[in-house]
Amino acid sequence: MTALTEEAQGRVREVVGGDVTRVTRLAGGACQENYLVACTMPSGETTSWVLRSDARSSLPGSIDRAAEHAVMRAAADAGVRTPRPLDLLPELFGPRTSAYLVPFVEGDAIGRKIVKAPELAKARETLHLVLAKELARIHAVTPASAPHLFGGAASSPGPRVSPAKRRLAAMRSFMDGLARKRPTLAWLVRWLSENEPPDDDGDVLVHGDFRTGNFMVAPDGLTAILDWEFSHFGSPYEDLTWVSVRDWRFGQLGLPIGGFAAREPFYAAYAEASGRTVDLAKVHYWEILGNVSWALGAACQSERYTRHGEEDLELLAIGRRAAEMEYEALRLVEKGSV
Repeated sequence: MTALTEEAQGRVREVVGGDVTRVTRLAGGACQENYLVACTMPSGETTSWVLRSDARSSLPGSIDRAAEHAVMRAAADAGVRTPRPLDLLPELFGPRTSAYLVPFVEGDAIGRKIVKAPELAKARETLHLVLAKELARIHAVTPASAPHLFGGAASSPGPRVSPAKRRLAAMRSFMDGLARKRPTLAWLVRWLSENEPPDDDGDVLVHGDFRTGNFMVAPDGLTAILDWEFSHFGSPYEDLTWVSVRDWRFGQLGLPIGGFAAREPFYAAYAEASGRTVDLAKVHYWEILGNVSWALGAACQSERYTRHGEEDLELLAIGRRAAEMEYEALRLVEKGSV
């Protein structure tokens, strides 16, 4: 869809305050559909917005746009460099779907460009330090400070289950649903179950996909953190290590923080900004878990093509990554440290 109905345009007009003049569908987005919307304001000024709507399908562990809208507002209110969404637009494109608009942000989110482009060289020099501080702001949001997030699930009665156990239970469920069994993944999940570190960090807001490709970067530096569809309350180490998963280095394997920085200064900047000590044993565990998680995610993506009829060759190509992530997880297990 590259156009909005008259009714939808009217609802957009109400929240933006200007007339819709152009709608362009944007590429990407497995859990949502994104559109660039140009509006003409009463003053004659043209403003640009990104409209995010629920997609026909979603990925395991993802949240809908209504939940994402609440998370982004909480993050923006905590000082995180993320665009603050306008009012939620329930059922803009049909029943059981929601949408919202955020201001368009300049920059580039293409992973290979962020790690290699000459015009972003200056930004790369300090990007890891800026991201560490942003991550500390995200993790300052807790179930106590934002009990409304995720439907209040964090305050549900019953014994607390550690973030690692929650993730592993979800992984087992997804593995059971795969058409092609993966014994390496099964072994790695068992290793993770037997080697869980102490659960003594407390739950925080986790971005859930904090990696190169989900940061908007311009020549002057970071402009926005995007793509909150996997956010949840969990361990801070989920975000601290996801950025180092092999695939998110985009070929720059010697620079473990996103393909553009070393570990030590990133962890030091995060520790200073958050007041948390970074435990390298926990980093090791959660980085293994991250690689296992993406191996499973890549396998699930390919089955959207092979089993569920989504004719997108990119989904099929992503499936090849599963073996690479399995290898990386096994390498880390054998090494015993990051």
